[in-house]
Amino acid sequence: MSTSDLSPVGLIGHLTVATQGDDGPGEAVFRIRGGTEAFIARSPEPLRRGQQVVCTGEIGPRTVEVAPWGERLDSLLRL
Repeated sequence: MSTSDLSPVGLIGHLTVATQGDDGPGEAVFRIRGGTEAFIARSPEPLRRGQQVVCTGEIGPRTVEVAPWGERLDSLLRL
């Protein structure tokens, strides 16, 4: 197993629990290490449950930073 298999950074997942921005974390699920794992997810702005996200960083062993994924691309495809 390579070190890239151990880190969720750069992976696309989705929120199973909405994030509240500065008011609290949510939960994100990613496919990693041959399975699916849940992580505590933090984001600067609130994100809705079901939102597709990309992991942008690790805060701790089971806590990650996430950002929205897909909305900007979807809007470009409508042009």
